[in-house]
Amino acid sequence: MPSLLGSEPLHERPHLSEDHISTAPAATGSDEVDASLVGRPLKVWIDQDLCTGDGLCVQYARRVFEMDLDGLAYVKDSSDELLTDPGAVADVPPDLLRDVLASARECPGNCIHVVTADDGVEVAGPNA
Repeated sequence: MPSLLGSEPLHERPHLSEDHISTAPAATGSDEVDASLVGRPLKVWIDQDLCTGDGLCVQYARRVFEMDLDGLAYVKDSSDELLTDPGAVADVPPDLLRDVLASARECPGNCIHVVTADDGVEVAGPNA
């Protein structure tokens, strides 16, 4: 019986398109974005010690998050480079603000931290 997941290695499987990602179901929590965050530079980082490897963040914002070979999520920089240093920080693209905030709210490991770029105040995540 053929596998539903396919027989090809994970890195060769087709990925969801960015269009599909942007139409992912809304987070179960409030999907409203605080107006004070719109247009404000934000940063995001992941605490890999708490990451459960569910990949929900990648479903919400594939341009910002990626799973590495160790099964944990990491952030990517604006040139799509995976930042594998634990706790590496990346910019939140303004067009993905809602998705990144939803990722932090919905993360089962509660490991995604979204902070303001200017003063480092956490606006989404476990310390928000």
